[in-house]
Amino acid sequence: MNDSAGRRRARRFAIGTAAVLALAGMNGPWVYRVGSEEYHQYKINRPRYKAENGHWDIVQFPEEYRQDTIHAALLHTGKVLLVAGSGNNQKNFDKKRFDTRVWDPVKGTIKKIPTPKDLFCTGHTQLANGNLLIAGGTKRYEKLKGDVTKAGGLMIVHNENPDKPITLPAGTRFTGRENGKAFVSKDPVLVPRAKKVFDKKTGTYLRNDPGLGRIYVEAQRSGTRYETGTQDNYRIRGLTGLDARNTYGIAQKLALDKKDFQGIRDAFEFDPVAERYIKVDPMNEARWYPTLTTLSDGKVLSVSGLDDIGQLVPGKNEVFDPGTRKWSYTKKIRQFPTYPALFLMQNGKIFYSGSNAGYGPDDVGRDPGIWDVDSNEFTKLPGLSDPDRMETSGTVLLPPAQDEKYLVIGGGGVGESKLSSRRTRLIDLKAADPRFRDGPSLEKGTRYPQSSILPDDTVLVSGGSEDYRGRGDSNIRQARLYHPDSNSFTQVADPLVGRNYHSGSVLLPDGRVMFFGSDSLYGDRADTKPGKFEQRIEIYTPPYLYRKSRPALGGGPRTIARGASGTFTSRDAARIKKVRLIRPSASTHVTDVDQRSIALDFRTSGSRITVTVPKNRNLVQSGWYMLFADDRHGTPSKAQWVKVP
Repeated sequence: MNDSAGRRRARRFAIGTAAVLALAGMNGPWVYRVGSEEYHQYKINRPRYKAENGHWDIVQFPEEYRQDTIHAALLHTGKVLLVAGSGNNQKNFDKKRFDTRVWDPVKGTIKKIPTPKDLFCTGHTQLANGNLLIAGGTKRYEKLKGDVTKAGGLMIVHNENPDKPITLPAGTRFTGRENGKAFVSKDPVLVPRAKKVFDKKTGTYLRNDPGLGRIYVEAQRSGTRYETGTQDNYRIRGLTGLDARNTYGIAQKLALDKKDFQGIRDAFEFDPVAERYIKVDPMNEARWYPTLTTLSDGKVLSVSGLDDIGQLVPGKNEVFDPGTRKWSYTKKIRQFPTYPALFLMQNGKIFYSGSNAGYGPDDVGRDPGIWDVDSNEFTKLPGLSDPDRMETSGTVLLPPAQDEKYLVIGGGGVGESKLSSRRTRLIDLKAADPRFRDGPSLEKGTRYPQSSILPDDTVLVSGGSEDYRGRGDSNIRQARLYHPDSNSFTQVADPLVGRNYHSGSVLLPDGRVMFFGSDSLYGDRADTKPGKFEQRIEIYTPPYLYRKSRPALGGGPRTIARGASGTFTSRDAARIKKVRLIRPSASTHVTDVDQRSIALDFRTSGSRITVTVPKNRNLVQSGWYMLFADDRHGTPSKAQWVKVP
């Protein structure tokens, strides 16, 4: 280039720079924002940046298919079940508009699924047959104190007759003996018969302990004059003779206080092939915000939740038998807050990390520990930091699952507390004396963190908010990869969408991660505008998918028994360094007790890879899994679906 040409280019550059500076003088912030955004887009879309940090893409469904997704689960068909129910929208609830979608992330197709009940805030888990068990949901929305027009609350019905139970229909009238005020039940109630109590040494009859039934009652008319201030004994209209003498109600204050959500007993299996709900026997207890956890024998434990009168289920846990599709109570009572993080251990016991989603007393069932469901023995685990900030924290079983190490992430104070935690906590349950110790800190106090196990043994931690439900525009648009081998985080590309309450994440069979939901209370920093439910889906493509090639995997069996082997084909067999069996997610409210990544022993010969499934049924629960093969760079194959019977 000659000197004159160089001077002309320099002059044009100077003129352009002067023009930009002149505009900046008049509209500096606007020019800066436009320039910064353009540069940011250029930066995050460079191949090298993607290969180091990954990339985020937004998926926006056509308007007619959008919904407020609360729950998501990966099906063994490769599709994703997206459940909204009423979607935390009382107008939908009042109209009985309950939504479910099945989305195919490969083909991009979306299908509306008839939804039989309000499965908003239900519990779910993967079953051995490939169906998804779904239990509980919403019977009634909460009413804040200012919206309650009729005094009401909990009535405990006593039956002192040891010879027979008694059933009271919905609409039963209760009249206070002292206050004279009348209340009506909203549902039927079965009150068990009284229990005769005898002296253990002499066999002498001592007394009858009355059978108890719980029912929600409400004044017949609106107004404060129908409130009661103290406990009273209530006569039951319609009873005569011995029934009238033996049966009565006792209620504390019945007032215009806030009324919590109420749960339902309904349970369903979702069939991924037929793509429909199948009704099974209802639970014994109504539950809103329950956790479902698979046990050692393949049955499913249902724990906690708010019942049909808006009270925390009083420790009555129950088990679903997939063979009979029926429920039965466990022998002992143990109470937890709602959506407790409960994981099946390799010895058949249950690990409770202390993570939960909220409702429940702040001094009951909060301590982490190991629970033997059969004996009801509970061994507390020490060392947990920020123990008063465990609501809305996340817990993940670190890969490989054989190591039985867990990571507990962030969390917040009880209820609508502004407190949030920057802590991560680690615990090794195989240690001689297991106790929590702190892992690497988060940059900010984080409620509702999403965590997804990846095929390369890292864990993607993303989203959340510093405050309750994103108050004060506190969503955290950051993502990190946690490395179990080095106990460290590395920063990756930032998500485009904020995610807090009612959000979740699911690993897809191609190694990407899907994020859904988010339900902010407010839409601005000043907390003056109502929030809007986030209906967009976002997909994170990890760095390993921007490398030159990924190993191939195919041609293997669809079923491999525990302790048995199966052979797959791959032209890249020689460069495979590890094989992982990953259970598909069922995610909601920062709770996903299904996901786990199991290391498989393997050997290669030519273009063949032979893998062996571990024998422990508590480690490898029956059901469908994604089988990934990783090369020496940590790049995974696309998953092959394998069923473990």
